[in-house]
Amino acid sequence: MNLQEALKQVRQQQFASVYLIQGTESYLGELFKTELMDQLIKTEDDQFNYSSFDMEEVPLSIAIEEAETIPFFGDYRLVFIENPYFLTAERRTNGLDHDIESLLKYLEQPSPTTILVFIANVEKLDERKKITKAIKKQAEVIDVNPMGEREVRQYVEQTIQSEGYEIRPEAFDLLVQLTDLNLSKIMGELQKLFLYASENKIISLYGVKELVPKSLEHNVFDLTNEVLSGSSEKAIQLYEDLLLQGEETIKLNAILLNQIRLFLQTKILAKLGYQQANIAETLKIHPYRIKLALQQVRRFELDRLEAIYDELVENDFRMKTGQMDKELLFELFILKLSGQVTR
Repeated sequence: MNLQEALKQVRQQQFASVYLIQGTESYLGELFKTELMDQLIKTEDDQFNYSSFDMEEVPLSIAIEEAETIPFFGDYRLVFIENPYFLTAERRTNGLDHDIESLLKYLEQPSPTTILVFIANVEKLDERKKITKAIKKQAEVIDVNPMGEREVRQYVEQTIQSEGYEIRPEAFDLLVQLTDLNLSKIMGELQKLFLYASENKIISLYGVKELVPKSLEHNVFDLTNEVLSGSSEKAIQLYEDLLLQGEETIKLNAILLNQIRLFLQTKILAKLGYQQANIAETLKIHPYRIKLALQQVRRFELDRLEAIYDELVENDFRMKTGQMDKELLFELFILKLSGQVTR
């Protein structure tokens, strides 16, 4: 079942006895969880009918006992089971000894006065396990895995409009880029942007630049672009800014190396005829990052990217073995590439 349909049913007081929220988009999972609580936990007495258990800290048997308990002054008891790692292929030597049999028995005949919710913030479950099959057979399964770019943009745009705001196209593009198309991050940043634009109700490019922070990876991405474009002055300024922020040259070189490696892999696979989705699946990287990489690598020949990659590997060795001052080595690397571009 999709999330919107599940939310609609909950608002109509149509509850399933067991839910399985599965996927890595935490914002969507929290949205369903919050809606359930809003519908069921309305008074102080209702608080007695709410429980949440983390399977990394609490034995499963305690959660099952709670699910089997009759609600206190209410129609339903709401029980959340967080981090049910026993549904995945993950193996834990020091984990709790969970009584899976008690859960299997409960699932055969769930309590009609309990709403039991499993929250699995993982990409996929171990479908071979008996307990996973039993839950998926009994539960209403709600998929909260990350949306595609189009779906994220539509969802965010609808949210902005419903709040009475509008966002400039260039501001929208930058917001998506700085948050890596992560819906949870976008929704968190929107609250700041709404407050900042409360007077004219327009989210501008300036507002996004001022309020949405750049991660280290984004700063290095910008550094990569300046290096590859031959903008030595901008590249060195970015590098010096990162040093002032406490970043280490060896770390920056390593991230830049990973970025060039991604460009290389993307370029090679694109030459072999792979499309964006195929490249993302092959490299196990978010499709949006592949989209940005494809935009960049079109400007550069494969042999140039290979030469830059080899030099970064060599610089990494020199830095770690102390053959040369690492700051000077990195700046010389930037200047050398800039000279190659301008010739």
